[in-house]
Amino acid sequence: VPHYQDKEEVVLWMNTVGPYHNRQETYKYFSLPFCVGSKKSISHYHETLGEALQGVELEFSGLDIKFKDDVMPATYCEIDLDKEKRDAFVYAIKNHYWYQMYIDDLPIWGIVGEADENGEDYYLWTYKKLEIGFNGNRIVDVNLTSEGKVKLVPNTKIQMSYSVKWKKSDVKFEDRFDKYLDPSFFQHRIHWFSIFNSFMMVIFLVGLVSMILMRTLRKDYARYSKEEEMDDMDRDLGDEYGWKQVHGDVFRPSSHPLIFSSLIGSGCQIFAVSLIVIIVAMIEDLYTERGSMLSTAIFVYAATSPVNGYFGGSLYARQGGRRWIKQMFIGAFLIPAMVCGTAFFINFIAIYYHASRAIPFGTMVAVCCICFFVILPLNLVGTILGRNLSGQPNFPCRVNAVPRPIPEKKWFMEPAVIVCLGGILPFGSIFIEMYFIFTSFWAYKIYYVYGFMMLVLVILCIVTVCVTIVCTYFLLNAEDYRWQWTSFLSAASTAIYVYMYSFYYYFFKTKMYGLFQTSFYFGYMAVFSTALGIMCGAIGYMGTSAFVRKIYTNVKID
Repeated sequence: VPHYQDKEEVVLWMNTVGPYHNRQETYKYFSLPFCVGSKKSISHYHETLGEALQGVELEFSGLDIKFKDDVMPATYCEIDLDKEKRDAFVYAIKNHYWYQMYIDDLPIWGIVGEADENGEDYYLWTYKKLEIGFNGNRIVDVNLTSEGKVKLVPNTKIQMSYSVKWKKSDVKFEDRFDKYLDPSFFQHRIHWFSIFNSFMMVIFLVGLVSMILMRTLRKDYARYSKEEEMDDMDRDLGDEYGWKQVHGDVFRPSSHPLIFSSLIGSGCQIFAVSLIVIIVAMIEDLYTERGSMLSTAIFVYAATSPVNGYFGGSLYARQGGRRWIKQMFIGAFLIPAMVCGTAFFINFIAIYYHASRAIPFGTMVAVCCICFFVILPLNLVGTILGRNLSGQPNFPCRVNAVPRPIPEKKWFMEPAVIVCLGGILPFGSIFIEMYFIFTSFWAYKIYYVYGFMMLVLVILCIVTVCVTIVCTYFLLNAEDYRWQWTSFLSAASTAIYVYMYSFYYYFFKTKMYGLFQTSFYFGYMAVFSTALGIMCGAIGYMGTSAFVRKIYTNVKID
């Protein structure tokens, strides 16, 4: 960010304009019939990948602003208001359109106009009064006041004017974004309370799990060792039941191992990405730059592809899979295909609306190149490592040649029921944080409390692992050895609850309307929920897998 000399050019960029209630529905500023200032030439500016994907469309306002050079109120252009232009402005004012501008990367918002009470007359704000604070040779604060209300009458000329006042400010350059943050919202008592609440739940769950494991497993081991001392006659009459019975089937490969290992690999990668991005966001203030959060996430996702290949490939090899190249392709493109597919669909609507969110063709090509030339090769590296380093099946028990029949069990022990119930507790531990994250994305808040997010991620992991271990223990005790998919899905069902919550959020917490914003909301919420579900599922499976190995290692099997 530049240091300015006195009288050096300061550029006022016009970004986008759109309805206040639909944050993602934005249009180019000059798609409304505003007029441009007289100054034409400008030192150019380059947009990043993140900005292109987020629909940032900076255009030069044509206003002549120089560093520390006050401008008295002056007309910079005039609008010939014919019927067509008046209708465009009236529509914008009816829908509460407001616009965003940037000076030196600091955002400024202004409203297009307003209607009077009875909704007959419409007024345009014509005078932009800028107050810019400087500290030394840097800009640290910008304020915009909209004045000069002019009634929109067809076939008149409307003069647009501006003024600039420079004032000394004590704000440090590093702290210039603090005025955009909203501590009373993010550091509200409820936020602290919800973290505390989830934390209590974690302690309770960990206690529960360790109690189940310590007490029941000790009893189980005692029973099994006692049975070994009986002679054959007693043993035939004895009531052998419980998880020991399925020791010959518990390490049988899951059904559909190819898609299963691809999901686990993708989940591990999403977890790695979340962890790294949150840590980066805690260290660097990513919110101070347009689109930098998205650019960082894309970069980190591409860089962590070996994680996906390693966990997916090694699991597939351990399950005796043969088509490992197909598995690698599916694992590599599962998440990108889901995200790009949704984006592609929403892009059509954006193009139809002429919205600035329509992703340019060049950007699409760039994203595809990242997929094929970065993600795929790195995934291959991970897969080869995974197959060679941990691809050997080294299970503590042999797998029997013939699968054993699964006995009848009570309805609440059925995998389907366990799957539905499994997602409730993990969702309960994160849903208040979801509210804050949703609000910062769909409304105009800047999310900056990444420490909270980190805590919630840790809590989510612990809760997920505890819940799936308990579910799996009950399942194995009912002599049902199909634990792989059950452990994955009972954690992944969190996604269904999050998506249901997003419906509640849409109808009760936002005032969105229109096809574009609604499809944008539900499309990307589906992507977010699915990604979260796959991540939870992978975490749940990993924890459960370690647990299952542990208990079958300790049992004596003749």
